[in-house]
Amino acid sequence: MTELHPRVDPPMAADEAAMLTAWLDYHRSTLALKCEGLSDDQLRLRSVPPSALSLLGLVRHMAEVERHWFQGILRGEEITVGHYWTEEDEDGDFDHVDTADVAADFATWRAEIQAAREAAAGLPLDTVGKRLRRGQEVTLRWILVHMIEEYARHNGHADLLRELIDGSTGE
Repeated sequence: MTELHPRVDPPMAADEAAMLTAWLDYHRSTLALKCEGLSDDQLRLRSVPPSALSLLGLVRHMAEVERHWFQGILRGEEITVGHYWTEEDEDGDFDHVDTADVAADFATWRAEIQAAREAAAGLPLDTVGKRLRRGQEVTLRWILVHMIEEYARHNGHADLLRELIDGSTGE
């Protein structure tokens, strides 16, 4: 269910595009590893009240983030409603995991990752997105660096959640 690509250490020497892409894939795979082998209920487990943070919530959130940056900003698609959020509940990705279809949510995340890879494939890093972010142009380079940061931050959350669930720690 959580499979993406096997986690591969990024190269120690590569051109910038290959390096950024490898680090992003590494962090995508790390989140999948943090979720591997857990039951649906374990994936839904919240961290500490009143937080809505859960591993499934992180997966759902990252599906939204992938879509926002690669389809919305880079490709310029109009995204008026999310997979999980609405204008009435902007945190739906985290709020509504209790009855969520775990397999479907992981499939959505994997599909958004594939769509992101396709959106960025072959583009120069200085390609400017077709939509502005806070009134400013954003390059593919910036998007890739931001996505690495986003996954790295949330993988820290995932590490703590996984330790809470079954004591597993590690990379």
